[in-house]
Amino acid sequence: MRRNLLLGNWKQNTTRASALELLGGLKAELEKSPTKTELGVIPPALFIDLAIGQQYTSCFAVGIQNISKTVKGAFTGEIGADMAASAGVKYALVGHSERRAYFNESPEDLAGKLMRCLENNLIPVYCVGEELSDRKTGNYLNVIDAQIKAVLFGLNTKDLNNIIVAYEPIWAIGTGETASAEQAQEVHAFIRNLLANKFGASGSDISILYGGSCKPSNSEELFSQPDIDGGLIGAAALNAQDFIAIANSF
Repeated sequence: MRRNLLLGNWKQNTTRASALELLGGLKAELEKSPTKTELGVIPPALFIDLAIGQQYTSCFAVGIQNISKTVKGAFTGEIGADMAASAGVKYALVGHSERRAYFNESPEDLAGKLMRCLENNLIPVYCVGEELSDRKTGNYLNVIDAQIKAVLFGLNTKDLNNIIVAYEPIWAIGTGETASAEQAQEVHAFIRNLLANKFGASGSDISILYGGSCKPSNSEELFSQPDIDGGLIGAAALNAQDFIAIANSF
């Protein structure tokens, strides 16, 4: 079901002290500027308990940055979906561009992670996006098409109803390049049409977040686009004032 949603991915940032400071800052900003937007913070796994303890509004939830494709067993360092769910986690990132690039996660890996999430009532946020070379050669929609079909087309309609998609134009993150609202909208509409053609109304109603250098200065224009339902926020999520300003720009 489509809804306005803002998720803050802290990545490999914060210590315990700075995580508490950031959570306190978010609480203070929300008290000054309440929002109707659903919010989620996705801290490093070590600090999930801190975030769970700071769920101070009904619109505030917690996610995890990575989940194991396995159910359980001798997989040192992995975090199972059942573990995350038992800790109170609501969202799980699957297929983030950094996981694909630096940890060589394959479509088979991502399909496994997605199923573990669904089996444990976690909401997977499935990330797709193209590199700068794909954008410049005009191949970007083919890349998105392949990433969607390789993992999501194996699902049934009921499962799709419990999934969120996030579009990350990798070329617009920390490169000096900028994605326009129109460029973002084009890909969001492409994803929605692709899923609608496969899954009908469930594909049309899926929430699709934008994950390419969204900040207070461009969030209102981005969120005014008809197929952009919210954001997967990186750097701006580490600044409480910026994050809540983005949330209030819908």
